[in-house]
Amino acid sequence: MSDKNPEPAFRVGWILTTVALTTMLAPLNSTMIGVALPLVTAEFEVGLGESGWLVIAYLIVMASLQPVAGKLGDRLGHRRMILGGLLYFAFASIGAALAPSLYWLLAFRIQQAIAGAIALPNGTAIMRQVVPAEQRGRRFGLVGAAVTLAAAAGPPLGGVLIEWVGWRAVFFVNLVLILPTLVLAWRFLPVLEKRASDHAFDWLGALMLLLVLAGGAGMLTGQMAAGTALQAGGFCIIIVLAVLFLRREWHHPDPVFQPRFFRRRTFAAVNVSISLSNLAMYTTFLVIPLLLADAPGWSSTEAGLILSVMWAPTVVCAPLGGRLADRFGRRWPTVGGLSIFLLGLWVVSGIGAEIALPVLVGGLSLAGVGLGLSSAGMQTAAVESVPSREAGVAAGIFSTSRYIGSITGSSVLPLLYGAGIGIDGFDRVLFMVLVAAFVAVLASLLIEDRPRTD
Repeated sequence: MSDKNPEPAFRVGWILTTVALTTMLAPLNSTMIGVALPLVTAEFEVGLGESGWLVIAYLIVMASLQPVAGKLGDRLGHRRMILGGLLYFAFASIGAALAPSLYWLLAFRIQQAIAGAIALPNGTAIMRQVVPAEQRGRRFGLVGAAVTLAAAAGPPLGGVLIEWVGWRAVFFVNLVLILPTLVLAWRFLPVLEKRASDHAFDWLGALMLLLVLAGGAGMLTGQMAAGTALQAGGFCIIIVLAVLFLRREWHHPDPVFQPRFFRRRTFAAVNVSISLSNLAMYTTFLVIPLLLADAPGWSSTEAGLILSVMWAPTVVCAPLGGRLADRFGRRWPTVGGLSIFLLGLWVVSGIGAEIALPVLVGGLSLAGVGLGLSSAGMQTAAVESVPSREAGVAAGIFSTSRYIGSITGSSVLPLLYGAGIGIDGFDRVLFMVLVAAFVAVLASLLIEDRPRTD
């Protein structure tokens, strides 16, 4: 099925429901694990640094494999990849719930990330092909709202499950979402035209991409460096490998990662914008609890409630941002949304040593509104700026850019914030956040209103 032969409207609704449920798995499991870490650490008698790899490894694998999974979907069929990814996620979740040690749990956690990386870009690619262009922004906005809702619901849902059943329930609960999604996917996901190729799949390029992204992310976390010299040497190796990888992919007749996509103005602009805006968002999300923990009179529950004022407007405004992108084009709703996001962060930066609650809540609310308004325009422009037959790999690259922003922000945060520095460290972090958000706004100005695929 192609853009010229659209699916019936009622069927498109079921397809989008299936894609939304599929894409909710990854963010839900990304945030739900956080509340389980203390209990996992205690039961397996390991340090927090070791159990923290349950989060780090998940992010690294998700960032590394999505372009590969999208490319495979373009060639093998997106429906097949989604069905396989859902089954894979189910078995990985059962294995994680039954894990007898931390290392088994980490192994199955990595399998969850692989399964999520398979499903995510292929769901986006299906949307690119079945949703008419005049409705695409609105539909992406609805799915984006579902993803944000899943990320926000992870910690409270995990807390309830742990209190009632135990930490293993945060893995078993995935089956409640996966089983009906599998039924819907089998029933409604269309068999789309696959991209034919006379060349074998670029497995060497896929391996090199994995090594570059996983190695770079691992070095950024600081977990793989035993000293300054070793860290510098590791970065040099990764840079050389990245240059060799890009050179190989540029000359490959059918690469797994298409560097020529970045010659397209809109594609390059949206990837820069999503990476930097996600860096700013994720870093802010992490630094607020640190600041409140250093201040007297604030509990972790209150910190969580304050952060919810950023998530809630994002969920509400994402569909609105999609409607605006359909009506006015992809550029200006994105530029406007990221500008409001920047304004909200600027307000947050003025909370002061006494932590003025109205300023903090007002700034985070504005930031959430801006994120919601901008997200659909960026994602829609990313997949519209390439031919539909290559939407899978484009969606994978876009999602990888998002994860790279998150990993970079969480890695740089400890260096800027420091231990026990309080408001001074917070000011340094917010300066970096404001710079990143400002550059994201500038990059978004290059997005075309109606991206061309030529």
